[in-house]
Amino acid sequence: MKSRLLVLAAVLLASAAASAAAAEDKSGYWVNSEGTVWRSGYDLCWRAGYWTPALAIAECDPDLVAKPAEPAPQPAAPAAEAPAPTPPAPVGPQKPAFEKFTFSAETLFAFDKADIRSDASAILDDVVAKMQKYPEVELIVVTGHTDRIGTNAYNQKLSDRRASSVRNYLVNKGVDGSRVQSVGRGESEPVVACGNVKGKESGSNKALVQCLQPNRRVVIEIAVQRETGN
Repeated sequence: MKSRLLVLAAVLLASAAASAAAAEDKSGYWVNSEGTVWRSGYDLCWRAGYWTPALAIAECDPDLVAKPAEPAPQPAAPAAEAPAPTPPAPVGPQKPAFEKFTFSAETLFAFDKADIRSDASAILDDVVAKMQKYPEVELIVVTGHTDRIGTNAYNQKLSDRRASSVRNYLVNKGVDGSRVQSVGRGESEPVVACGNVKGKESGSNKALVQCLQPNRRVVIEIAVQRETGN
């Protein structure tokens, strides 16, 4: 009977640990559609440009994640002061080879579409030129964003398609496909809220559509950049 209770306790602890890991907030890192964190060729997690130590997760930056307190031994003794954790080395140099690009969705696509406009090629060719000029940039991430009009599922798919279209354009122009990743964020990362705009939340509400325009965008930024020795 005692052995059965021990086995049951172990199963419950494992289940709780798995649930905690699944609920871990990975918003500070680039993840694929299955929620798995992308890693570089050096097995380092790819942090998003807005990453801070507060967004660290145990999987990628265990030294920055608070550990659960252990019970004090009996008799209780004063705990020794733990040294401050040393932040892990960043992925690549501190200064990016070029600043991130932010393009309005209307500049790149027709309304509610994911095909690159013919007159947008010159804009994206600037990104191609930067990638050719700076071979030390090992990975850039193309992120698609939408506004909140429409369902979450639809907006997620639209942002995925738009990010993928931009990635395909860059690759077709000669950028190595291993240096470009794409991801959609849907409506999850708005720039403006527009809570004061009256009327129905639909595409027919021109005032709302215009107000939410900054949210409809594509961002291209460096994720991994190696040192050049300069």
